[in-house]
Amino acid sequence: MKTVELSRQKFQTDLEILKRQVVIETYRSRGPGGQRKNKTETSVRLKHLPTGMTVVATEHRSQSQNLKLAFERLRERLRRLQQKRRRRIPTVVPQKATEKRIEEKKLHSIHKRMRQKIQKERLSEE
Repeated sequence: MKTVELSRQKFQTDLEILKRQVVIETYRSRGPGGQRKNKTETSVRLKHLPTGMTVVATEHRSQSQNLKLAFERLRERLRRLQQKRRRRIPTVVPQKATEKRIEEKKLHSIHKRMRQKIQKERLSEE
């Protein structure tokens, strides 16, 4: 329900406006990298306040490159959020597919009936 409401709104993708609408967090990225990675906070997390959307960038060794990458990702996600979805046109199920499904159901029911017969025979023997 929230995504439907968000998709109807128009969000600005201009960089200057986005900078005012975003909370920027920096942190130390995880994984291998040794001493340098343990000391510097190169990873960037952006939280877009109007949508609550979070974007993370940890690829590069510099914080400024990660910040640029995170803003690019945020702009792309906002663009996708604003795009109108095309209406889905349901397709007609081919006759061959219907026949195949019915045939598989018949085989399955035969297997189940065979199992029941075997169990009944075992019970009558005991």
